[in-house]
Amino acid sequence: MNREKVIFAFFIVLAMTLNFGFWMGEIDNPAHHNVYEFFFAIVVSMICTVLKFGDRTHLGALMLATSLVADLQLVIAACIWGYAEQVTGVGMNASNMSSVVSLSSGALLANLVSVVLLVLETAMLRR
Repeated sequence: MNREKVIFAFFIVLAMTLNFGFWMGEIDNPAHHNVYEFFFAIVVSMICTVLKFGDRTHLGALMLATSLVADLQLVIAACIWGYAEQVTGVGMNASNMSSVVSLSSGALLANLVSVVLLVLETAMLRR
């Protein structure tokens, strides 16, 4: 068993599941979406991106691209959340939460593509 591959796969799947956990719930209800879960989804997604920099294959480039897309969408969602909470003074309303969850769902889709690519890469390996 390759320890590097296990750690790599662990973080990819963890990023997807954390993002899925945040995404679940009513799209416009801030009480259904935990800020700490969102924070950990961003952190783990960025760790995944760093781990993907070493792969020089074509499939590795696709996985890096999906990870960058997920990071970008999660960071934009975090900016919207921060702006709503800190700048507007109104706090998180249904419209802002819908935007955050929508961006998170795009990141979830990118994470899902990354997991599918990981499974394909694993299936292509020959012993």
